[in-house]
Amino acid sequence: LPQVVSIDLVIYAFFVNWGWKLKIFRGWLVPFPNLNGTWEGFIDSDWIDTKTNKKNDPISVILTIKQKFSKIDCVMKTTEMVSQSYVEDFKINKDKQIQQLVYCYISKPKLSLSNRSSVHEGAIVFEIIGNPASKLKGEYWTTRKTTGEIILKYREKNLLQEIPDNLEKNPMN
Repeated sequence: LPQVVSIDLVIYAFFVNWGWKLKIFRGWLVPFPNLNGTWEGFIDSDWIDTKTNKKNDPISVILTIKQKFSKIDCVMKTTEMVSQSYVEDFKINKDKQIQQLVYCYISKPKLSLSNRSSVHEGAIVFEIIGNPASKLKGEYWTTRKTTGEIILKYREKNLLQEIPDNLEKNPMN
């Protein structure tokens, strides 16, 4: 019995940490896609700058996703803020053709911007596009009563720490 339990635990640990990513399990045992890595794109917000009384141009953004079989963490960064997810889940329904990543987050702007941008919470719903996933397209809303659209393309497997200098300059395509 101890050998069986030990073998089962090793198999379980392998599957939960790495095995779930294998294509052989995709669809029947693992219903959600592997989104691990860095995604890059743009946020188009309806936020109005109080100094200019105008809507800003789309903002460059990266989203890093660290995913395991039973957990997913999302961190979004712009040059002005960092937001971290605290409730995350997939909404997958093949019959209704729904494949979404949904999460709630807390956003913390840089301290130097606290006079015009306060800490706030929000929620994002991303449509997962492609097989394998290559694009995330979604909408967000915040407790500051702002909304917007976010379009991201998969960049790389590594989790980048900051927005790269060579980020694509073609907003909202």
